[in-house]
Amino acid sequence: MTDFEAQVLSDLSALKSQMHALLGVGQPGRLAALEDRVEQHERTVQRMKGVGGLLSVALTLFHIALDTVRR
Repeated sequence: MTDFEAQVLSDLSALKSQMHALLGVGQPGRLAALEDRVEQHERTVQRMKGVGGLLSVALTLFHIALDTVRR
């Protein structure tokens, strides 16, 4: 086996172990954990959009009520 072949096999082994860590071997890997975090973030963003919409409607109704009372 030449030095080049040994280097290629060594690099391939390192790449294989990194792929196992990324994808997981029977267990959720780092990629699955990242997907979970992204999904949680998207749910939080959607929730905040709903809260913002509700607050804007409430503030608009409050201002309409103030204008009505002043007249």
